[in-house]
This record gives sequence, structure tokens and C-alpha cells, in this order.
Amino acid sequence: MDEIMSNRFTPCVGAVIIDDQERVLLVKHVPEKSGFWAEKYICPGGRLEPGESLEDGLRREIWEETSLEIDIVRWVRPMERVIRDTQGILIDHVLYLDVIAKVKQGTFQPASDVGSGAWFTKKELQVIVNEIHEDTQELLREAGLLS
Repeated sequence: MDEIMSNRFTPCVGAVIIDDQERVLLVKHVPEKSGFWAEKYICPGGRLEPGESLEDGLRREIWEETSLEIDIVRWVRPMERVIRDTQGILIDHVLYLDVIAKVKQGTFQPASDVGSGAWFTKKELQVIVNEIHEDTQELLREAGLLS
């Protein structure tokens, strides 16, 4: 029960990463990692660890998932997602704390839990919009990259 209770509020950090060609990096988790974000493109990121600063957690998550170092351009307004099961029981309450970032150095290499990812132009994002998770769509709109 304690494990379930501790997972009911999850602060997450992530980044809309833009390369020098103005493309955005989106990733997909491996099929074995089922859940709310399964089979959809999302921005890289993950859970903030207890006692970890926002910036340290952000840089750690981006490095772990992408092998990229980033420069933070700006923070985006916080967003949230409340996830309930079919009976209305709370599964998780996610607080998204995201940034717009530029690639500082590195070459994208997906981590074992990410599985795959690709760089997309603003125009290509419009074409694949149905393949992008709805929370990520909102984040990309907030960043001015999706209409």
C-alpha cells in the first residue's frame, strides 16, 4: 500500500529539445513499458527524484533518455494530468515541469526504456499530430511549435 500511495503524486521534468536545424526531438517508450504514454510520441523526461533540484533532475533525465546535454532556454508553465482507472480511482497525479531547450552537445541515442525517437520539423509535427500524446501536444502548443 505504501508503494501505491507514494506513486499517487508524481512531479516530472522534461524538455522540448530543439536542434540547430530547428527540429524537435520526440521519443517513444519501448512496448514493454505500458502505461498512460504507451505507443505515443512524447518529449524526453521523467520522474523527479526526492531531494533532487528541478534542473538537476531535468539534466539527468534528458541525459539518461537521450545522451544529450542541453541548454535551458526557458521554463514552460506547469501542467498536470490526473489519471484514474475505470472506477474513478486515482492512479496518479502527474505534475509536468518542462523546459524549452537547445542541444548543447551530444548525438541522440535512445536509452533502453525509450526505444526510439526522431527529430521533427514544425511542419512534420502537424502531419504526425495523432501519433503525439495529448499532453505532449499541449506542451508543443505552449512552446509555439504546434497549432
